[in-house]
Amino acid sequence: MSGIHIKLKKSQLEAIADINVTPMVDVMLVMLIIFMVITPMLSKGVSVDLVKTMNPIPMANADKEDAVIVAVTRDGRTYLGSTQTSAADIPGKVKDLLSGRLDKTCYVKSDSRARYEKVVEVVDNLRAAGVDNIGLLTDLDPKAAKKIDSAAFGAAQ
Repeated sequence: MSGIHIKLKKSQLEAIADINVTPMVDVMLVMLIIFMVITPMLSKGVSVDLVKTMNPIPMANADKEDAVIVAVTRDGRTYLGSTQTSAADIPGKVKDLLSGRLDKTCYVKSDSRARYEKVVEVVDNLRAAGVDNIGLLTDLDPKAAKKIDSAAFGAAQ
């Protein structure tokens, strides 16, 4: 039998040890773009500029998926979740949402420039719907945050 014998150098027989990272970078960039597109959709309800307070109380249950949140915008519009509704329709809709629940808590987030009478009207309508607890959502005032940080820093020294 005759055949062709090929002589290979030792350097040609060794495996290439370099890792090609280009496909991994491509996948990571695609994932980054997906996250950037999806993240704005994750915000729940209507976005308002919340009232700033010195000592806000954390309300973790307001971030739950099934939390009932009523928003009052700057121009006085009222939203139940992300659906615009009139303040007069709130009692009936909230009763439907809370039927069968043990925890009858609702949260109100109002724009800092909303008229006070609109917020009071929403709270009154929530009480008429049989809501046991109403949480008023606020943000920490940046000035208060600086005071807290400096006080904590001073206490640590």
